[in-house]
Amino acid sequence: MSLPHYKMTMLALTIGIASAMVGCSSNPKKEVVDTGPQSSEQVYIEKAQKALERHQYTDASKHLEALETYYPTSSHATQAQLELLYVKFQQKDFEGAIALADRFIRLNPQHPNADYAYYVRGVSNMEQNYNGLLRYTSLKQSHRDVSYLKVAYQNFVDFIRRYPSSEYAVDAAQRMKFIGQELAESEMNAARFNIKRKAYLAAVERSLWVIEHYPQTPQIPEALATAAYGYDKLGDKATSQQYIGILKLNYPELVKSDGTVNMRAARSDGSFLNRATLGIFGTEARTHSEQDVKTESSDSEERSLTNRLSFGLLDRPKTESAEIPQPTE
Repeated sequence: MSLPHYKMTMLALTIGIASAMVGCSSNPKKEVVDTGPQSSEQVYIEKAQKALERHQYTDASKHLEALETYYPTSSHATQAQLELLYVKFQQKDFEGAIALADRFIRLNPQHPNADYAYYVRGVSNMEQNYNGLLRYTSLKQSHRDVSYLKVAYQNFVDFIRRYPSSEYAVDAAQRMKFIGQELAESEMNAARFNIKRKAYLAAVERSLWVIEHYPQTPQIPEALATAAYGYDKLGDKATSQQYIGILKLNYPELVKSDGTVNMRAARSDGSFLNRATLGIFGTEARTHSEQDVKTESSDSEERSLTNRLSFGLLDRPKTESAEIPQPTE
């Protein structure tokens, strides 16, 4: 019994496709064979330096990686690792920079320039927190995920503890001050949310955390006011009055004439228009303390209306990320 014509056609096509697939699998891709170094150690060094001078970071990375691969025992190998760390940061490959920094610290803990690796690791984690579209708007970073900022803060704590006299210590301390403000604002943003949903105990806990761990930040007045307000709502009038007393001494404008807390005046979050437009409109004036800390990566950087309306695509500032110095010999 013969098969119908259309079934014969389908069978032929199936056999043809199967044969083609078998033929493709029988011709594996050619493996890339490492033929070894193409230049001397000195040539790799010179090429990498020229590429760095011209800000050609892709070429610099290629030469530095080759130098480290083919001449691992060279006197220039550790310096090449530091230069490569700098290159990865300039390429905005922050994860790569962090991995290289961790590797350098693990392999060269006593190296005279190990402080540079600790420093760049902290800056890279800080930059990862801002690496995205929203960095080009005025929306507060502290109202988004701050996990990388917490890691960066610990990186800088570790760095300053180990190298208090490092040439990068002053900059690291300034970054810690800025991060502290961001983390405090993140806590207070959560406290505001808890107040709105009448979770007063959670709001009090957030505000007390800010008072205990970030006492030098601009969020302290609101934290004190939130604690006073929350304790009052919880029925703990005595504790509430203690915080109101502190407010009267330090921030009398946050206490109403009837002795209650003026939460509207205490809040420092953006207006509804500011939040609804992702920070493009309705931006409130910054406090003096917020203006004291300026980093190239922070959302506090002044940007033109054109830049903010286009989410940073037009009229960009000259520098879009933090600058780090090139490692010294």
